Amino acid sequence: MAKFLPLLFLFTYYILSVHCRPHRNNCHNVIFNVLDFGASGNGCTDDTQAFDDAWNATCKSKGQSATLRVPSGYTFSVQPLVFKGRCKSNVKVVIDGDLIAPRKPSVWDCDGKECRHWISFYHVDGLQISGSGTIDGQGTKWWTSYCKNKDNHCKKPTGFIIENSNNVHISGLTFKDSPQMQIAFERSTWVYADSLTISAPGDSPNTDGIHIQHSKHIFIDQSRIGTGDDCVSIGDGSSHINISNIQCGPGHGISIGSLGKDGMHETVEFVHVRDVEFSGTSNGVRIKTWQGGRGYARNIVFENIKTHNAQKPIIIDQYYCDHRTCKNHTSAVKVSNVRYSNIHGTSSLDTAVELACSEAAPCTDIYMNDVVIYSTKHRSQTSSVCLNVKGRQDGEIFPRVPCLT
Repeated sequence: MAKFLPLLFLFTYYILSVHCRPHRNNCHNVIFNVLDFGASGNGCTDDTQAFDDAWNATCKSKGQSATLRVPSGYTFSVQPLVFKGRCKSNVKVVIDGDLIAPRKPSVWDCDGKECRHWISFYHVDGLQISGSGTIDGQGTKWWTSYCKNKDNHCKKPTGFIIENSNNVHISGLTFKDSPQMQIAFERSTWVYADSLTISAPGDSPNTDGIHIQHSKHIFIDQSRIGTGDDCVSIGDGSSHINISNIQCGPGHGISIGSLGKDGMHETVEFVHVRDVEFSGTSNGVRIKTWQGGRGYARNIVFENIKTHNAQKPIIIDQYYCDHRTCKNHTSAVKVSNVRYSNIHGTSSLDTAVELACSEAAPCTDIYMNDVVIYSTKHRSQTSSVCLNVKGRQDGEIFPRVPCLT
């Protein structure tokens, strides 16, 4: 029997090595390092194919879980990537190194098509993305020269997108300077994002920090966001959105909408925004809809908000228009059941509260409790605009909002 033990040992070792390649902590978690697939990490060589090969191996792994590792100490230059599921195990992506996009828009490789995004995860359920690395979209040329030499419909890519995926966790990473939106969650559910740092210059166009579209059960927590557009924007088909513990600025604040463009029927509901600090933003908490639209924005809570030198800390705008001229319409997206509670701070403009609602579809069930916003001009008085609004108020309210009883 003893002479068979070495053979048994070799056979067992072979089985483990086959099933746990290329690296393993144990057979429950197989690790695929992009360096082992030919990535150079020198910041110049194109590492796209190595990332693609490493992902394919990770996604096909039959272990209990598999990890794609991007190691620290390296900078990886990659063209647009699509990481497609449906994977055979639970997938983790650990990004401790830095990723950079092509610096010039003219050298982006998009197979002759418009670039919709730079890095995307598509149909990957149970995905976990974490790490200490930086995702750098190098969007400067897109903002300053490329799109300025084209018409107003120049399409810029979103930096990082989670699409058609469920039960996704993303944490710890830094995102910067995407050509357009930094992060987008589209047609996804139960997405948890926390401890993120997202930045772009305050004058960079359309660089929303996180954009949510056709998604539900989204949780964004403990993050610092400063961009040239909304820190968080919530678009059509979104519900059960929870945003908390966010430091926002520069940027356009946290926005629901715009909704109802070109007469579209669009909806957002069950949004809870709390414990947010706005610093030097053009807006604070905002709901914006187009005239002529249909649908609703309802069941929304903004609470425990601090504003420092925000231009318009509270705004509902049912006359939103990003053109020079917009036609008047009788229909509008219905805004209802919105609660503002415990909002304090300063406004850089005299009008701190602007509730401009449609005559055809007035805003209803608007509630304010303990809202006090002074002017940054030596704590002088602020004012409000209140048009076609029905609701009530409790506690200390400043400035006075006369349409709330």
